[in-house]
Amino acid sequence: MIASRDDLFAFLDKLHIPHETLEHAAAHTVEQAQSIREALTSRGALPGGHAKNLFLKCKKGSLWLVVAQEDARIRLNHLHKLLGCGRLSFGSADLMKEVLGVNPGSVTPFALINDTARRIQLVLDEQLMIEPMLNFHPLDNRATTTISRDDLIKFVKECGFAPKIIKLPQNLP
Repeated sequence: MIASRDDLFAFLDKLHIPHETLEHAAAHTVEQAQSIREALTSRGALPGGHAKNLFLKCKKGSLWLVVAQEDARIRLNHLHKLLGCGRLSFGSADLMKEVLGVNPGSVTPFALINDTARRIQLVLDEQLMIEPMLNFHPLDNRATTTISRDDLIKFVKECGFAPKIIKLPQNLP
């Protein structure tokens, strides 16, 4: 059964993880999210790091969720070497829905709550993890939830995942 936003918040509450959620227009891309945030920032909303979340499939079948700084330009032809896997491509919308229970534009590390088979390998960008507070969609792209970096790690581990925190090559030519 796919967890709802309320299920996610109940799980965070059970783990005593403070979280704050701000409703906004749907943001399907990083650019749309940035535009929405610019309008909201004038009211002091959404401080902290913002992410780009990539749902990837290795040629050999493994699945990856790569969570990087929103402005990172990550080249998949370099990333697979760093991760020690076969060539990477974006996972299909159907596979994303099956494994993470979310639609394109709503990919988030919070979706790991839905991967009960533990098919995903999670990679967190070292640069993003410098931020004390982080922002992600709470299973849909019409809101943003802020939690602490340490609480993200706690959430991920409670979902049964061992995150890999690595320095991702960024802004390559």
